[in-house]
Amino acid sequence: MGPVLRRNFLAAVSAAAARPALINVREQGATGDGARLDTKALQQAVDACAAAGGGVVYFPPGRYLSGTVYLKSNITLYMERGAVLLGSKNLEDYPVTVAQYRSYTDNYTERSLLYGENLENVGLEGAGTIDGQGAAFKGPYKMRPYMIRMIGCRNVTTSGVTLKDSPMWVQHYLACDNVYVRGLTVSSRVNANNDGINIDSCERVRIADCDISSGDDAIVLKSTSARVCRNVTVTNCVLSTACNALKLGTESNGGFEDIVISNCVVYDTRLAGIALEMVDGGVLERVAVSNITMNKVGAPIFVRLGNRARPFQEGMAKPGLGRLRNVVLSNVQAAGAGKVGCSITGLPKHLVEHITLENVRLWFEGGGTREDARRPVPEVPDKYPEFSMFGVLPAYGFYCRHARKLAFHNVEVYAPKEEERLPLVTDDVEDLSVGGSSNLGGA
Repeated sequence: MGPVLRRNFLAAVSAAAARPALINVREQGATGDGARLDTKALQQAVDACAAAGGGVVYFPPGRYLSGTVYLKSNITLYMERGAVLLGSKNLEDYPVTVAQYRSYTDNYTERSLLYGENLENVGLEGAGTIDGQGAAFKGPYKMRPYMIRMIGCRNVTTSGVTLKDSPMWVQHYLACDNVYVRGLTVSSRVNANNDGINIDSCERVRIADCDISSGDDAIVLKSTSARVCRNVTVTNCVLSTACNALKLGTESNGGFEDIVISNCVVYDTRLAGIALEMVDGGVLERVAVSNITMNKVGAPIFVRLGNRARPFQEGMAKPGLGRLRNVVLSNVQAAGAGKVGCSITGLPKHLVEHITLENVRLWFEGGGTREDARRPVPEVPDKYPEFSMFGVLPAYGFYCRHARKLAFHNVEVYAPKEEERLPLVTDDVEDLSVGGSSNLGGA
């Protein structure tokens, strides 16, 4: 073989070796008829793709009934429009899988439809649908599988697909690095704990362009282990939920750092639009939330430093009381908020610190009475945090207690019904600043 032919031959061999595999699940025996269980064929497709060095596992149009599929590194599941991955209604089709990485979620789940741990370069893309058929499952946490669970993975992409009707959490990313979630449609209100997206103890996360309607919190950041959840950005999402729309907590053991949330629309949300909750130790700092509009929410803003003090593993000592500081909420508007009001609260000698609200305009239901204005507000340090945890607040706008360096700049609150409460009430607040066109007055 001459030198030119040899070079061409080596180039062709090199290109063939670098070409990713394309494995069609039908060619591995998947029926796609929605009646026969395709778990074995789908797993065979994933395994074949991995054995070939990685590539794409392709789902053509069809309805693929399956139990747990274990993902592998360097593989993307691509779901064509018209392809539906149906979660089996039989719990036994989801083998018990105990994660190597331990966190408080060990108490929540041990089964899932798509599962990956300690993987890299793994993805789920396309215009297809995953239907968890979640209404078929009854009972406590572990009797209801997650739809997607990724643990300790690097370079994870979930893009374009529709996720509907989960038995439990829709998707859970735990202790992962470099996660990209984009353009998802999530519709899941058929069972309890139907969180839309759970980002848990992860680093370098981007969530963008998602449309979520969920029975539990829509987009929620957690830290159910000692690992900090940090360097996360959420943008351009439309959210509606029976619980909280944008939430950090409740599980906060590792804490939250460097979180940016922007350009989101929240509507028809029963609890808080923005909820920052630190109750299991950890530190929350450097959080910025901006350009949020809301309509019909229980409360637009809820900030709470509490002391549930739940360790992330049984047998561990209780965590110390956490810290919540350095938060900026700007360019927030809300209409149709309920009567309770917003609260920003710490605990005695454990203050929330450096909280700034700027260019905020909120419309509440109003109708508070003189009795509401005078009622004492309990401390309840270990109570589960929700915006309604104190009852109707003494202020129809903001009730602030145990805080330091609290600033309101251009913050306006309104209530169409006659109000006996003030717009702002403070208790044990050091260095309060109210400026610009704020109409808070206060006491």
